[in-house]
Amino acid sequence: MTSPAISVFIPARNEAGNIAPLFEKIARAFVALNLSGEIIFVDDGSTDATWDEANACALRFPFARLLRHRKSLGLTEAMRTGFRHCRGDVVIFLPSDLESDPEQDIPKLFATINAGYDVVAGWRQGRRDGKVLASAIANVVSRRVFGLTVHDLNWIKAFRREVIETIRLRSDWHRYILILAAAQGFTIGEVQVNYYPRVKGKTHYGFGRIPVSFLDVLVVKFLLTFSRKPMLFFGGIGLAIVLTALATFAGLTAIYLMSLGQRRPIFDFAGVMLLVGVLFFVVGFLAELIVNQNERVEELEARVNEFTAETRRKE
Repeated sequence: MTSPAISVFIPARNEAGNIAPLFEKIARAFVALNLSGEIIFVDDGSTDATWDEANACALRFPFARLLRHRKSLGLTEAMRTGFRHCRGDVVIFLPSDLESDPEQDIPKLFATINAGYDVVAGWRQGRRDGKVLASAIANVVSRRVFGLTVHDLNWIKAFRREVIETIRLRSDWHRYILILAAAQGFTIGEVQVNYYPRVKGKTHYGFGRIPVSFLDVLVVKFLLTFSRKPMLFFGGIGLAIVLTALATFAGLTAIYLMSLGQRRPIFDFAGVMLLVGVLFFVVGFLAELIVNQNERVEELEARVNEFTAETRRKE
């Protein structure tokens, strides 16, 4: 079977009413580009008519392939499911809410990829939804921490196949896929795209994700910096604690010998609490390393199971 030139990956959850016009716009974009394409649609546990509408569209557009999660697992899991089934040389990620116009944006992303980039991010122009502030905070923090100059980290994107085959996504890490790609040495481009207010359905994101995003930024930064050399992190903290403890002990000993004062229990308690707090962070990062390895094993098992199932179907 000949692989399509473009795979358009669409995750959706409770987007009834948006699916039919979305598929129609994508189909017209394929015609305008005069290229073969496919739609990889992942229903992430919708409780409305999204799945039924997608099936009706698949009858009209045979290049659409539908996948479904029986319950909502989140956008990152939808990406992991969808990316495994994308066959195109270029993979384009679009939302299902029609805040992006596929007829305009697919050609823009595809042309920028062909200009020599490995990944292309869409930069929303004229955005007016309720998530502007939350998104702006997340973008600024991520750019400062990771040094990536892209303006809109969490919007539509296009990837060369090699990128999605190389990057591993963990829970809620869809926000950092550009950062992960840059850390692997892939080139990142950007193209301005128009924003269109949602007409049907409601957004699934808001300010409640800011604290989670902040912790995720710390974890991503930690793993990118120390995952291959964790002793640089743990050893550095341990050395700092040891030196601080020795300095404190020396100071208290001097005070005791000179009888210039007495030890104050409150300072001892504060010191202990400081160490406990540091230990909690260290244990948390250590747990992240363990989880990271476990997820690698789980992803490998999933790929092996898919390969086995495909082999059995061919037999």
